[in-house]
This record gives sequence, C-alpha cells and structure tokens, in this order.
Amino acid sequence: MDIKKQIVDLSKKLNQHNINYYVNDNPTISDSEYDILLNKLILLEKENPEYILKDSPTQRVGAPPLKNFETIKHSLPMLSLANAMNDEEIIHFDNQIKKKLNTQNSIEYIAEPKLDGLAVELVYKNGKFEYGSTRGNGIYGENITENLKTIKGIPLFINEKNIPSILEVRAEVFINHDDFQALNKTQLENNAEPFANARNCAAGSLRQLNSKITAQRPLRIFCYAPGLIQGKDFQSQIDFLNQLPKWGFPVNSNVQIGYGSEFLINFFKLISKKRENLPYDIDGVVFKVNSYKEQNILGSRSKSPRWAIAGKFKAQQATTKILDIFISVGRTGVLTPVAKLKPVSVGGVTVSNATLHNQDELYKKDIRIGDTVLIQRAGDVIPEVVKVILTKRLPHLKQFQIPLICPVCGCQVIRSKDEVAHRCTNIFCLAKIKGSINHYVSKNCMDIEGCGPKIIDLLLENKLIKNFSDLYFLKFNDLCKLDRMGEKSARNLLKAINDSKKTTLTKFINALGIRNVGLNAAGILDKYFNGDLESIINASQDELTQIDDIGEIMADSIINYFSIDENLQNIDKCLNSGMQFSTLKIVKNTAITGKKFVFTGTLNQFSRLQAFKKIEPFGAIISKTLNKKIDYLVVGNNPGSKFQKAQELGINIINENDFIILINDLKAIK
Repeated sequence: MDIKKQIVDLSKKLNQHNINYYVNDNPTISDSEYDILLNKLILLEKENPEYILKDSPTQRVGAPPLKNFETIKHSLPMLSLANAMNDEEIIHFDNQIKKKLNTQNSIEYIAEPKLDGLAVELVYKNGKFEYGSTRGNGIYGENITENLKTIKGIPLFINEKNIPSILEVRAEVFINHDDFQALNKTQLENNAEPFANARNCAAGSLRQLNSKITAQRPLRIFCYAPGLIQGKDFQSQIDFLNQLPKWGFPVNSNVQIGYGSEFLINFFKLISKKRENLPYDIDGVVFKVNSYKEQNILGSRSKSPRWAIAGKFKAQQATTKILDIFISVGRTGVLTPVAKLKPVSVGGVTVSNATLHNQDELYKKDIRIGDTVLIQRAGDVIPEVVKVILTKRLPHLKQFQIPLICPVCGCQVIRSKDEVAHRCTNIFCLAKIKGSINHYVSKNCMDIEGCGPKIIDLLLENKLIKNFSDLYFLKFNDLCKLDRMGEKSARNLLKAINDSKKTTLTKFINALGIRNVGLNAAGILDKYFNGDLESIINASQDELTQIDDIGEIMADSIINYFSIDENLQNIDKCLNSGMQFSTLKIVKNTAITGKKFVFTGTLNQFSRLQAFKKIEPFGAIISKTLNKKIDYLVVGNNPGSKFQKAQELGINIINENDFIILINDLKAIK
C-alpha cells in the first residue's frame, strides 16, 4: 500500500476511535491497541512529513512553548448564570419566564448537569478549527488554541457537508475521577506534588504556556451551547445539541427536555441523587428555555441571560470522627487548632484535616477529641466542622484548650483582650520564620519561582538561611551540595532570586508580612509616601492615621514592625543585595484616577486581589470601608448592608460587568 494512503487510513481510523471513545462513549479497541496504531502513524509521518494531515491525531501532542497568551474578544458575550438555591427560586424563575413571554402555557426547557470545570469557546471556519479561548471575563478570553488541540474529544476538522461557514461552540473542559486518580498516582511515582482536585488540574492544564505538558493531561470536554453561527439556522437548544455529535463533538448524555417547573424540580432532585455516581464533578444543574426564538424575546441582563438559570447544589457534607486536635503555628505567630479526622470522602475528595479556627470557635461548637462531627466542603474551600453529633458523644470527652506554650519553640503564648487569636511571642520561632519566608517568596509578594516550602525547609535545615534576607546571599557551591539539588536546579533558583530584586515597593512591603498590612494597604503606603521606604519606616502614628484606609490598628502594626531591630536589619540586607524598586506606570487623567472603589458580595469573574491589579495602573484605590468619600461600590452576588448604605450616601453603584466594561474602555484609551 502506498505510504500516503497508509497515513490517510490510519488518521481516519484513529480519529474515528477518538469519536467512539469521547463522543459515543463506546470504544471498539483497547488503549494498548490504540497506542500501537498511533505509534505506527507517528513513525510513518516522521519519515514522510509531507503527507501529514491537518487533522492527524499526531497534531495533538503539543506545539513549541508560548511566551504568553493573546487576548481574544468573544463574538458574543459568554455570560454567567443567575443561581436558584431551592424549589421556590426555581418556581419563581419559571413564573418570570411565563410572565415575560405573556403565556400561561408550560414552557419547554432543556436541563443538564453543571460541570465543575473550565468554560471555553471553540471557533471553526469552514469546518476547520481556527482557535479557542477561555471564557475569561465573558467579553475577552485568553487564546489557548494549542492547548485545546491536545484534547482528543475536540475535532480539528469537520468532514461534513453543509457545515456553517462560522461555527462557535461553547464547552466545559474537565477531568474524569478515574483519570484524575491515575494522574495523581503517576505524580507520586515521579516524586511530584499531587494535584489538589480535578477542576484546578484541568484549569491549570489549559493555562500551560507549553502545550506539550497539556497533552500529557487526561482532559475531556462536553459541548453545551452555540456562540456565533453563520450558514446554518437552529430552532432550539435540543436541535443544536443533537447535531453536535454528528459533527464529532461530545455532548453530556444526561441532558433532558421537559415542560414546566415540575420538570425542573424533578431533574434537580434526580441529578442530586446521581451526583456521587457520576464519573466527573458537578456543582449543580443548568436550566434553559429550549426555543431560540423565545430566548431572543427574553433577552439578557447586564451579566446573565433571562432565559437560563443554574440550580446550585448545597455544600457537600459527610460525617466522620475527630481523632486528634493539633496546633498549627502561622507566620504571624497565630496558633490555629486543626482537627485530624478519620479520612472521609467529601465531594470526591478525601478529607483528613479541618480547621477549627480559634478557641472561641471550639467553645461555640463544643468540639472535642473523639467527637463524631458533620463536616462540609463547598468548592475549593478548606473543610470545616459544621456541628458535633452530640447523640454519639462519649461521656469522658474533655474540652480542648489551646496551650499557653508554643508547640514549636516552647515560648510563651498570649491572647490579647481585643482579639480571638492566641499568638507565640518569640520572634525567632521556627514556625514564624518558615511562614514569613514562604510568604515573602509567594506570587503576590516577591514571586520567587521554584522556592517552595520544601526548598525553604531544606535551606533552613542546612543552616543556609535564617530569614528571608539571607536568600539573596546564597552561594552556588553551597546549593549544589544539598540533597535533590543539582547544578541546574541551583542555577534556576539563584536566577529566580536575582530576578526578584527588580520589583515594586508595594510588593516588597507586602512581602515583609507586616501584621494587618496586605497588598492593598502596601499600595496605599507606596503611593502616599511617593515610593520612599525610609519615610514609611519613620512615619509617626499621627501621620499614618491621616491616610485614608489606614486606621489605628494598622498604624500600630506598622510602627511595631519597624521598631524591631531584626526587621530593619533584614530590610537593609535586602536593599544592600541590589534590590531596585520600579515605579508603577500610572495612566494619567482617566475617569478613575484618584477614585476609590469598594467591593461587596461575591464576585464571579475575579478575586478582590485581581480587581486591585486591574485598577491600580489607572491610579485608583480599593477601600474596605464604605463612607461618603467612596466613588464606586461594585456589587457582586448577595451584597449585604453596604448596598443599602451606598444608596443612602448617593454613591455610584455598578455591577461586576459594568466594572469590567469600565476597565476595558480605559485600556482602549491610548
């Protein structure tokens, strides 16, 4: 058989096997048989590169690393969904749909599980996969085309007649439970850190600049909605979903269609029961009006469509036993009680520890060693003890007391009258030193890549460092002598440390770990004192409290930190190592220069820290306190009392989508 025909036939066979496996969920050959065929194709293509097809399965192995991701604007916004938490809210949603459509007839809905993965958009032109992106902020996403190409469930070319000239498909990328467990097993066998959960692993895999790493991850995809389509009309969501597998796209098999709120409630209950047995993580269900004509009539709000809603599941819970309570000492010396649990699976994750916060929390919930407790985990949140099952308590159990001696250094522990925390008083406590160095090297501080907790422990154990300032005086020969530290690792670590010397004063102040001073407060100090560290060090109580958002407690913390000789010596060592502070480039005379923002409620598309980074270049400030000096209140879900207070004060109130539009408009100004 001629070589070209062999390559074409093998490519077609392998692509069909991918469809059988990922789309039809009906594999017809074993994994080893698939690998034999793939290796044969790789060998033929290597010897005959002129015959490689654009949709060859070998084109999924990854491309050369990128320097960064480009930004792509979605043709149509990828809106988020409003939430329904109970039957009443589902019924209310149905009633609002009927009201807006001016009908008493039952509405036809389509319902599907809500995967806990990462939303993406795939764009095809004349059947060829052109590019793909993350959802991003709903308006702009990141170009992750090369990473998406590695996912076998995504067709690279659609060999069908009458394909739309432009086809945009929205989908969720995820990892199956079995695949995730196998991946973590491989990580451990290779002495690498296991991944925390499947969602984070999937999201992190898609944001790799090196797509060859992504190709090694067992990513899957389910397609669920159209974006822009030109060249073909669909009448309903179910018509679109039925067509997708014919084009080679995977669709969730649990999609159902039905009428009225009763159908929606029954589907919610059905999927709630099936949740634990599904091979992937879900965090709810999605309900959509099926008819596209009716969807267009209903339209959208600023950030969510009126024709769809997410039915969110309650936090996942489980019952287990507290085997012990141990004390964790943080970088500021706070002693935190942590429950050691009998391992239990909660939402597909094995939980063995849960934070107990502080002594007041222990008293309030009356938690004791030996108790049977109900724990819960919502999303990626650290597990917590909800309550004690008192009917299962044994009579001899005693209340737990946080010790007045530090379990790490043996020094005195105190609790101030004005706070709930117990603190170690020893500034040389090893736990505090470790914590301060870990904080110093972290991403939002000095961002020293490759200097993680294990490396820091290694450096401390070998007495190469005593504090964070010693990092800048490490020697290559000393590092090479350490276990598991070769010449290449030593060079990389020294380069990362040296690179961190070029930073901003804001990041450096944040890295110092001053109690009550985070990145936002560090930025305020930087701006107020015009980047002069010496002025910050010598600032008085009166001078500090005159600054907006710097109260007495924070001022006391700042003065106390700079009054300790050890801290000043560490700062001098950092500066003497050649550290340079760059000035943040501020866009002058924009609509928000000098304006103050307060955020309230839960944000869907970014964290408060990310919000700070968005407005900082424009000279704006984030505040925690709402008063008449505030210019904008940005409102997320469940905004609380600040929303009403802002209305009373006449403050400009905007939602998350308005904030994104505002920032994007400012970025567009040249």
